[in-house]
Amino acid sequence: MRPAVFLPFLILWLAAIPAGSSGVQNPAPPGRESVVLLHGLGRSGRSLKKLASRLARQGYLVVNLEYPTLERPIEYLAEMVLRPELERLQGFSPAKIHFVTHSMGGIVVRYYLQHHSLENLGYVVMLSPPNQGSEIVDHMKSIPLIKRLLSPAARELGTDRESLPLKLGRPGFKLGVIAGKKSHNPLNSLLIEGPDDGTVSVESARIAGMDDFLILPYSHRSILKSDKVIDQVLHFLKHGSFKRKPGG
Repeated sequence: MRPAVFLPFLILWLAAIPAGSSGVQNPAPPGRESVVLLHGLGRSGRSLKKLASRLARQGYLVVNLEYPTLERPIEYLAEMVLRPELERLQGFSPAKIHFVTHSMGGIVVRYYLQHHSLENLGYVVMLSPPNQGSEIVDHMKSIPLIKRLLSPAARELGTDRESLPLKLGRPGFKLGVIAGKKSHNPLNSLLIEGPDDGTVSVESARIAGMDDFLILPYSHRSILKSDKVIDQVLHFLKHGSFKRKPGG
């Protein structure tokens, strides 16, 4: 396989992003529900800005977490970035803490919740998560030069023995997953079996034990900007299920 096929992913995974910083979007009185947002690999909180704004307007205490996805492995991100942020958030005494994640952010939350408990844990919604690992990462790791350039977290997202998603157990929390089935990257889609969003396959997004699952016609990036997707996220956070047409 030609290295040129992976160029779009190298641009994504090697791009610089701000190191760990975060902030509550809309300070609220104790007893309000909170939502923690976790972006994907090589992205930043800016990618979730529209979602954060919609959540804030619904009255949620929003934390759009910035964390260094290109510098540390997933375990570090969960223990040394997410855990302290959640401890700080508890100081606001939220009634519930929900999570909404994009791509690798879902794996960070899975790792954290497998090793820690939250008494006020609410619902979790994952957008395009590589819950079964990524074939793209497998192919990238098969080329020595490209493998050396991958970040520690990226190396953990394949489907081989290093795969962290495959080592994690079933979710012990209320989980809704939305997968995309529209790709703007035909070269990458050639490496993925079945329908995909240009980065993650529909089947990889699935996980045994999830409570609800939707497949929508969006790509790995456009799924973050869709009002229909955000409406579904809001519905799940309120009802614990996605909204469907009567009889659907």
